Amino acid sequence: MKHLTKWILTLSIITGLWSQDKKIFISADLEGVVGAVTGEQLGPGGFEYNRFREFMTAEVNAAIEAAKSAGATEILVADSHGNGQNLLIEKLPKDVKLIRSWPRPLGMMEGIDSSFDGVIFTGYHASTDNKEGVRAHTFSSARLTSLKVNGKVMTEGSWNAAVAGEFGVPVIMISGDDAAVNEVKSVIGNAEGAIVKESISFHSAKSLHPEAAYDLIAEKTSYAVKNIKKYKPYKIKGPVTVSVSFKHYQPSQILSYLKMFKRTDSHTIEFKAKDMIEASYIMRVVTSYKGGGTTP
Repeated sequence: MKHLTKWILTLSIITGLWSQDKKIFISADLEGVVGAVTGEQLGPGGFEYNRFREFMTAEVNAAIEAAKSAGATEILVADSHGNGQNLLIEKLPKDVKLIRSWPRPLGMMEGIDSSFDGVIFTGYHASTDNKEGVRAHTFSSARLTSLKVNGKVMTEGSWNAAVAGEFGVPVIMISGDDAAVNEVKSVIGNAEGAIVKESISFHSAKSLHPEAAYDLIAEKTSYAVKNIKKYKPYKIKGPVTVSVSFKHYQPSQILSYLKMFKRTDSHTIEFKAKDMIEASYIMRVVTSYKGGGTTP
């Protein structure tokens, strides 16, 4: 009887640990969504944009439903593509909250804090520095050519993972093309990856069927949430030195008028921040500046 009581107590503890409430943050982009390959799918001017808003929303819902089935009780989603108004809010579960539009102090990670247990990236793409990858860019395809922290190339995924890491929260799953998933995992470690298409070129990919992509995202999410304790936050020890290269010379020139920015070459500025949270705040200014004219 004594042994039986001890066994029941142990089982209760294990069950209790597994069933603890989990809080999940989802950052959703569009370039890495199944089938997306050109601007026709990515913005309001594209003839396929409305269809791909549906695909983006369905990918997020696949992650949401799988996370909830695996024990997540609270989910926050940040719509992080383009104008930040892509996800179809009425098609999300009614208990999920959604962050939309800009500006946001933490950008694609607005809303993250230490109360979350894990982060999921959906629809992510590779960095500007990656010669592979569909629609590869870093934060702004129109303005930036490179982003580095402490001399190391950063993707949107690794940058956002480092922001989450400041709060002690790990990235547990990322979906996108093969270049995006492999690039982020090579930096942050053992997150699960759902590859929904294979990159052929900047504007071409071999894609899964949408339903197959949703199933894969659900499978990887379910595993990640059930095994959430195995993932570690990605942390960059501060202070950090951030280097940003622009396509045009003028942003680096004008930003260098401020003492906090150092111009390191004709197209590049550098700044220091105490940590990745402060660096994210400063990047909101850098990426929002639209220099290029020759008159005041």
